[in-house]
Amino acid sequence: MKEKIRIASGQGFWGDLQSIPLQQVTKGPIDYLMMDFLAEVTMSIMQKQKKRNPSAGYAKDLIQIMKEILPSIMEKNIKVITNGGGANPLACSEEILKCAKKLGIDGLKIAVVTGDNILLNVDGLLSRGIELNNMETGESAKNIQDRLISANIYFGAEPIVEGLKQGAQIVITGRTTDTSLTYAPMIFEFGWSFDDWDKLASGVVAGHILECGAQATGGNFLGDWKMVPDLARVGFPIAEAYPDGEVIITKHDNTGGSVTTQTVSEQLVYEIGDPSNYITPECVADFTTIRLEQQGKDRVRVFGIKGRPATDSYKVSMAYHDGYSAVGTLTYTWPDALEKAKKADEILRTRLSDLGLKFDEIRTEFLGVNACHGPLAQIQNEINEVVLRVGVRGHRAHDIEQFGKEIAPLILTGPPTATGFAGGRPKPSEVVAYWPALIPKKLVKPEVIILEL
Repeated sequence: MKEKIRIASGQGFWGDLQSIPLQQVTKGPIDYLMMDFLAEVTMSIMQKQKKRNPSAGYAKDLIQIMKEILPSIMEKNIKVITNGGGANPLACSEEILKCAKKLGIDGLKIAVVTGDNILLNVDGLLSRGIELNNMETGESAKNIQDRLISANIYFGAEPIVEGLKQGAQIVITGRTTDTSLTYAPMIFEFGWSFDDWDKLASGVVAGHILECGAQATGGNFLGDWKMVPDLARVGFPIAEAYPDGEVIITKHDNTGGSVTTQTVSEQLVYEIGDPSNYITPECVADFTTIRLEQQGKDRVRVFGIKGRPATDSYKVSMAYHDGYSAVGTLTYTWPDALEKAKKADEILRTRLSDLGLKFDEIRTEFLGVNACHGPLAQIQNEINEVVLRVGVRGHRAHDIEQFGKEIAPLILTGPPTATGFAGGRPKPSEVVAYWPALIPKKLVKPEVIILEL
């Protein structure tokens, strides 16, 4: 058993800084690089890509990243774990093997975790009485059965650990939990049991800190953000993990950002419901038991975490078609900028009504005034300029398209000083809605496939 391992965060979402993985594997010692690419809507995007092209459906950014880091990870024996395989982890892994072959790399072994995609099984599950009820509304998935785009199980660390046991240098998964990318190597390296709830919970907490990249090192920091040094060259967090479950959050020297109890605390409350009941496939972590201690510059000790037994269900992330939307903008300038924008909105809504158009929702925002704070916004001074942004959503594509034709005429048929119209008429775009559900664990099983050069 190793005395400690260092697990580095390489991506916080699909579209994060692509320079970070290379930075993490070259600027200091690490044992593992985890990269989180997926969000709830991401899987639906990838499923649509795969439907158009059977060899697509994964995070293509990952391929360029792997081209850059493959020589280093092979030389330094750094293992990579990522959910960038998305809706097509097998095709993603095959593309990485092609890259390795072009680079002259031998002996690369990739573990591919599959089985999370249950889109083709939903009809059968529903017919057997597995309702896949919406966790928020209680509705049965039968109500959206014919509009489903994607349906994926949130697997946990167990299949990743299995891939590592089979000697994989890289583990590519589909829809696993974000945290599992971090605590799977802890389970593997330290030999933790899958019923050692406190240690598993400690790994979950470490994973939650790492999963959003630089949010733990000063990025998007709501505290004294002006004092965070050199965000242009921000370093991403590293979890220095120990067999007893304690973790030190740090980053590489000579990188920007900052690791403090404040930056770590802020990330810990990100996307948290009941903090005493943070449910993952392997355990339930109690975030109210977390203790933090600053142990020097850019070193925060995380300890004291308690866990409880896992539930008997997996979460299912489903997405479905829910109509169309379009958004249009115009800018109005001083004087009376806000008054002009409000009048333009009134005129537009009247014209849409006169045309008999039907929408599920019309939403207006005045950027620079209330786009963030809505009805709580207070106007302090005369405003130099306001961007009028109007969005519509509905199930009739024709009505959404007609809305797009009514924006530009406001320039000459509405209040004065309108500007900022560019890019043509707003076009209808598909609305993809989210459907969270639960499924008994006994009904699904992940599969680990080994590919190697």
